[in-house]
Amino acid sequence: MDGLHLTMVKFSKDQQRILIFSGWLTLILSCMVAGCSKDNKPGEGSNTPVTQMEEARLLEGKAVYDAHCATCHMADGSGAPPMNPPLIKTSFVLGEPDQLIVIILNGMKGVEVDGERYRNVMPGLPYLTDQEIADVLTYVRNSFGNQAGQVLPSRVSDARMSVDDR
Repeated sequence: MDGLHLTMVKFSKDQQRILIFSGWLTLILSCMVAGCSKDNKPGEGSNTPVTQMEEARLLEGKAVYDAHCATCHMADGSGAPPMNPPLIKTSFVLGEPDQLIVIILNGMKGVEVDGERYRNVMPGLPYLTDQEIADVLTYVRNSFGNQAGQVLPSRVSDARMSVDDR
């Protein structure tokens, strides 16, 4: 993870509520100002036909995305510069998924993505299961015009263990 500097942040329940509220407020204001685009279909942008099992994983991943990610990264993955990075064809999304897994588990504060600086704090989501993290990353890596591989729960489990060992 050369060039990636993460800071683990622990939030109180009140701070978490404020972050969630501010994310929703950002989403609502973005929609009012720019207009909301329709959601991408799971797997959209991929030329590879998906199997029935993969389609189910993409749908589960979209559900996790909608519940935990869309508030800040927007329904279409465009983010909210300069606060929240986009998830559309960035080196983070298209690269090895391990750094994304660590970000989901630990959260992060301030990051540079493809030369642009983003300053919002992302709380960690360690309570998500390995399957949920794998599904949401598979969804993000194969939606919004992205074409990357799927993420398996076993890879999330391995990354989680290495994070827990630190």
